[in-house]
Amino acid sequence: MGRGSKVMVGVIGASVASEDIARLAREVGRLLGRAGYVVVCGGLGGVMEEASRGAREEGGEVVGILPGPSKMDANPFVTYPIVTNMGQARNAIIAHTADFLIAIGGEYGTLSEIAFGLKLGKKVLSLKSWKIEGVIEVSSTDELARLLGLQTSSKARCDEKP
Repeated sequence: MGRGSKVMVGVIGASVASEDIARLAREVGRLLGRAGYVVVCGGLGGVMEEASRGAREEGGEVVGILPGPSKMDANPFVTYPIVTNMGQARNAIIAHTADFLIAIGGEYGTLSEIAFGLKLGKKVLSLKSWKIEGVIEVSSTDELARLLGLQTSSKARCDEKP
């Protein structure tokens, strides 16, 4: 594949996630990993870590755009840690890098990434996240897979705990 030919998907959400949101993020990561998409995230814990874990479990790659000054801050599933030392300003880099964004849960940092994505004219999908005009609400990973033209995993796999 040539430079820039892989689809890069921003998976955005809070660094602390409930069990339900963590499970959802992991399944989204699996779905993206199986499809050969590159997950782009903030590289830390919570939604970011679970999406990273899911992608790597399926052989996918993960780019972590880190807010701090050290690669050591990245979760253990990040393939390529990018150090920015920019704090929350790194959210703009995530939105610019991704071809489209999937918000899972989240707080104000996630809201800023959604806003950047919308401002840039990118598709933003939401799973149990902010309800904002221009964001496509998705009710399940099965619906997400259908929207993206992908196959989902088996029912047993979807019910697996993180």
